[in-house]
Amino acid sequence: MTTPAQTTIGSTVAEKENSLKELYKLGQSVWLDYIRRDLITTGELARMIERDGLAGMTSNPSIFEKAISGSTLYADFIAQQESQVDENQNAPSPVQIFEALAVRDIQDAADVLRVVYDRTNGRDGFVSMEVSPLLAHDTNGTIAEARRLWKEVGRPNVMIKVPGTIEGAPAIRQLTSEGLNINITLLFAQEAYERVAEAFIAGLESRVSNGGDISRIQSVASFFVSRIDTLADKLLGEKIKSTSNAEEQGRLKALQGKVAIANAKMAYEMYKGMFSGPRWEALKSRGGQTQRLLWASTSTKNPAYRDVLYVEELIGPDTVDTMPPATIEAFRDHGNVANTIESDVAGAKKTLEDLERVGISLQQVTQQVLDEGVKLFADAFDQLIGAIGKSRTEPVPPHVHHQVSSLEPELDGTVKSAVDDWAVSGKARKLWAHDKSLWTGADEDKWLGWLDVVAKQREQIAHFKSLADEARKGGYTQALLLGMGGSSLCVEVMKLTFGKIQGFPEVVVLDSTDPAEVAATEKKIDLKKTVFIVSSKSGTTLEPNIFQQYFYERVKQALGPGSEKEAAKRFVAITDPGSQLEQVAKSEGFLHVESGVPSIGGRYSALSNFGVVPAAIQGIDVERFLNHANEMVHACEASVTGDQNPGVQLGAVLGTLGKRGRDKVTLITSPAIGDLGAWLEQLLAESTGKQGKGLIPVDREEIGDPAVYGNDRIFVYVRLESAPSAAQDAAVEKLEKAGQPVVRIPVNDVYDLGQEFFRWEFATAVAGSILGINPFDQPDVEASKIETRKLTTEYEQKGALPEEKAFFEAEGVKLFADERNAGELQRSATGKSLGDVLRAHLNRLNGGDYFAVLAYLEMNSANEKALQVIRHEVRNAKKVATCLGFGPRFLHSTGQAYKGGPNSGVFLQITCDDAADVAVPGRKYTFGVVKAAQARGDFQVLASRGRRAVRVHLGKDVTQGLAALSAAMQQALG
Repeated sequence: MTTPAQTTIGSTVAEKENSLKELYKLGQSVWLDYIRRDLITTGELARMIERDGLAGMTSNPSIFEKAISGSTLYADFIAQQESQVDENQNAPSPVQIFEALAVRDIQDAADVLRVVYDRTNGRDGFVSMEVSPLLAHDTNGTIAEARRLWKEVGRPNVMIKVPGTIEGAPAIRQLTSEGLNINITLLFAQEAYERVAEAFIAGLESRVSNGGDISRIQSVASFFVSRIDTLADKLLGEKIKSTSNAEEQGRLKALQGKVAIANAKMAYEMYKGMFSGPRWEALKSRGGQTQRLLWASTSTKNPAYRDVLYVEELIGPDTVDTMPPATIEAFRDHGNVANTIESDVAGAKKTLEDLERVGISLQQVTQQVLDEGVKLFADAFDQLIGAIGKSRTEPVPPHVHHQVSSLEPELDGTVKSAVDDWAVSGKARKLWAHDKSLWTGADEDKWLGWLDVVAKQREQIAHFKSLADEARKGGYTQALLLGMGGSSLCVEVMKLTFGKIQGFPEVVVLDSTDPAEVAATEKKIDLKKTVFIVSSKSGTTLEPNIFQQYFYERVKQALGPGSEKEAAKRFVAITDPGSQLEQVAKSEGFLHVESGVPSIGGRYSALSNFGVVPAAIQGIDVERFLNHANEMVHACEASVTGDQNPGVQLGAVLGTLGKRGRDKVTLITSPAIGDLGAWLEQLLAESTGKQGKGLIPVDREEIGDPAVYGNDRIFVYVRLESAPSAAQDAAVEKLEKAGQPVVRIPVNDVYDLGQEFFRWEFATAVAGSILGINPFDQPDVEASKIETRKLTTEYEQKGALPEEKAFFEAEGVKLFADERNAGELQRSATGKSLGDVLRAHLNRLNGGDYFAVLAYLEMNSANEKALQVIRHEVRNAKKVATCLGFGPRFLHSTGQAYKGGPNSGVFLQITCDDAADVAVPGRKYTFGVVKAAQARGDFQVLASRGRRAVRVHLGKDVTQGLAALSAAMQQALG
């Protein structure tokens, strides 16, 4: 067999070869499954050839659709094409415009890869271009279009992609006989592969019989991999649920994640047979070269599997692996190189036999994924052509809005310097390459799974639609999300933004241990008609676990004796693979167990299953949502220059102004997407607030007169274009005129929230780099958890929390503080009233400080209204930024910045005696005890960090207590 030429396609400078280059030693070529204009024009494609030994590229309508919709790179070309008319004054059709665009990019990419083609004597260096997917079942149409495209591109190193359908086989034979290079795509079944390999060989034989040269004809058979596991695993999962036999469940589980690789290995065995023996040797003697198997769909869709699984398990001679950018980055970073394609072939054969034995037909699986693949490409083509056609009749809003910044000249220049630095230093490429040197060099490279999660989620659309259909037909009236922090805030945003969707359960979120809130939440739902979503990345987070224990018992009581199994089937778990929660969910028989991605931290998980699974159950059009998000992903790609990259633009402003003292990021959001601020609070505060640095997000602070603001602010206005607020517009304009820095981010509609999730995640990573911190850890959140755990453990052992002594008591309110803070306030208070002590506390606010109210109370409208009044009175009187958070949820959000960020906060923690408590099943402690332990643990860590903090403890009558506190605060500010 012919193997890829071993000529080095890379640097001649001595260096340690990365894993991608190591593949060449075993005879495997690496191609890129992606194309985009700036990948060519910025030199990134040439760099990948040099750095990684990249040997080819593939494209398809879906890839072009992403590239065009995710940027403005093609807008000028499309407009220029539309302006051209023929002799009859007819403008080109959308299909003609797309073809002209695609041909140009294919030609230019082929020219860059020509060096590879020449060095490998024509074996590698190819770029693929696909015939219209609408011709998948049209033999003659495929032949005619392939001939035309081959001539149009006019490059020896182009391959024309032809689908491996039954109708595609005779086209492959004919085109090969004419000397065209063919990439046979959408192969899933071994029988289909055998059919197209036979067509290729027959085409060579036909050309030889006509006296033609076959020595320069190249072909690959693109065998799709991971999509097979996606469907097979789903079918196996359904069978696992349907049986209670542990032995049978074990047999079924053993097949999950194994079918696709086994199928590919058997195809490779078939390849070795097809390209050996007398028939092939006759062609080889005339210069014939094998049609290599190309592994496609190699990105891992299931987060429970290794992200380079489908690369590592299919390495071997005379093969090609085409990988999307994220898989290339992952394999370069941590891929293991070994000849695996020919290992354990007997085991692969047995896997496929066992699949048939358990009642799943591989033939049916491969047929279904083929049908779906043809439809996906056709749909992408239709969407792309439709968008181009629409641009002629009406203005098309930009797919991705860029921010508009209003900054004074000095700040503007500093920001532009930061953006230029990112461009010149190639820092966006470093970010996408998981280069931890961009931050602190710690473990940042292990926490970047959010970069490519949207692509993986789009591969799971069928699963999300199945979940939605199940929720719609299940008779559920509510879906109760039991979570905290990153696992709940995104769900809350989606719930409050999209509301109740007809025919689907109403989403309710519980992320508080306040017993009054637990009880109030229970009253909102019908226990017999609710599906419960237990959401915890680690699976050990205290709050979701005790929520799950409580509601599991309540559902069993509602359903009656002997209902354990029925109760469990009303629960869904979202958690990382192998977690304690996953083990519990599987052993108890939960309805679903949905996997998180271990390389995605909680606050970056909005576009992973933690956000998308509840969205599907809520009835949101997840496909549309992810498609919109995908546009922002591509707009932030490594090859996009800094001034065109929305994530770099925003991150540069946040990081640069943060370093210059404007670290109070004041969030202004249109009312219809108002809860987005709560999610942004966590992302910014928990990511950047550490090592004495950080950005302090300010959410839900009403816009005031410019006179109440200092020079420590930056205002970010996220404006929903379809439902703007005239009052907000006017107030923001006043801020701009007053010289305050303002960033405006337009959002087309609510489905663009997915774009904002990604924009802000990317921007936060950029800002973290500029600030010089690790934006992916949360050391002070862990510190609070440790203190809370100590206190709850002590309660379990002794039946009580440690006694406390107030340093002040009056008007039914007690004040607590550590020795240092208590001493300062006692010395500086000018009188003996509650207002006097609070005045002393507020007088510790200086310019550039902020005031934060941390309320361990029920998060209801009455309590929030009273606390909002207090924060705004402080803002207006002291001219400082103010924050309001309800505990314990803010512990998993802004709490990190309050403890680890700059020591510029003055804190007022508020606790109360619970009028009625709620027991935690199986525990001595109650929800009220947990809340009290969390408040005390929070305060202890604040004190240990030298923060200016006072705890105000109200009685059982919270309304009366807040009234007393409000009166005292007015006195303190008077």
